[in-house]
Amino acid sequence: MRNKIPVQLARKKIFTIDEAEKAFGADRESLRVILSRLEAAGWIERVERGKYIVIPLSARKGEFTLNEFVIGSELVKPYSVSYWSALNYHGLTEQIPGMVFIQTTSRKKRRELKVFGVKYKIVKIVESKFFGIDKVWIENVSVNITEKEKTVIDCLDHPEYCGGVIEVAKALRDGDLNSDGMSKYARRINNSGVVRRLGYLCDLLDIRLDLPVIDTRNYLYLDPTMPKKGKRDSKWRLVLNVELGELE
Repeated sequence: MRNKIPVQLARKKIFTIDEAEKAFGADRESLRVILSRLEAAGWIERVERGKYIVIPLSARKGEFTLNEFVIGSELVKPYSVSYWSALNYHGLTEQIPGMVFIQTTSRKKRRELKVFGVKYKIVKIVESKFFGIDKVWIENVSVNITEKEKTVIDCLDHPEYCGGVIEVAKALRDGDLNSDGMSKYARRINNSGVVRRLGYLCDLLDIRLDLPVIDTRNYLYLDPTMPKKGKRDSKWRLVLNVELGELE
């Protein structure tokens, strides 16, 4: 049965049903039967609807899986591994996220899914926020992941996807981050909350950044995921609703 998998599919780690249709030269009805038999024999396994993983010859059925970032790279297009997952990849947090965060500009009906026991969170963002992306090689596959500086900015844009502002504060304190890059990305993402949170944290940690002055009367929460009470910081117009501990 194994030798019946076309070479162009056997060489891939993940393939779509459209790629299979082209490789086998079969109609959809016949293709479903072929794929079903290959899956029953343990040569392929379905990742999600219309997507399959090729199982290596050395692996046992039900015991093989790919790196979670490699799988995540095939769940939606365009994409980038981001938020807490990128923080962890870059060594900017000691916490291990309970799911893989994937950023995209496209719509996907299922925003949360589980593949081989790993949970994935698909986060849709506007096109203007989709930048600052690196390509890294994982298991011989090119995977998109946000740059270190962009990861920090994204986490300040959505603290709920990184374990809260405290994780960003630790990343700023311990990470080897480019100040100019963070300043540039903070302006580009066009969210006053990002500038305010970044400015406050950098003041606290004595990190010099070129950020715009906050010229507004309204206050935002330092961490939107935490209880809505705390002292006010007039410079950055923030309600300090989270205890950051001894970060200095």
